[in-house]
Amino acid sequence: MPNEFNEKIIAEFRANGGKVGPPFEGAPMALLTTKGARSGRSHTTPLVYLQDGGRICVFASMGGAPKHPQWYRNVVANPEVEVEVGSQKYAARAVVTSGAERDALYGRQAALIPTFGEYQQKTSRTIPVVALERV
Repeated sequence: MPNEFNEKIIAEFRANGGKVGPPFEGAPMALLTTKGARSGRSHTTPLVYLQDGGRICVFASMGGAPKHPQWYRNVVANPEVEVEVGSQKYAARAVVTSGAERDALYGRQAALIPTFGEYQQKTSRTIPVVALERV
């Protein structure tokens, strides 16, 4: 189900070549389009990302909520996704990172954007880090 807050960010992103205003102004934003785990329908979610070499990484933080966001459940069920960064759109494969790799990526993101450290402190779950690898 579309969320009005996300819909406005998606429209702004697409109208401005990937740039958005507050509250995400200046943060690296991507649009992730997944296939619903149960419905099979397409869902687009705006996410702040971390560049990691030739791939980008997104964080299933959901603001530190106790459960994973729906987009994360979707990529676990269907890892073939579409990514929009700036004015580029490309197919990608979502890979859930783990262990030391996950911890290093999350640490880098929390150092760049301290709010991510706060999200992890708010929840007892380990926030997943998903690498999006261009195919």
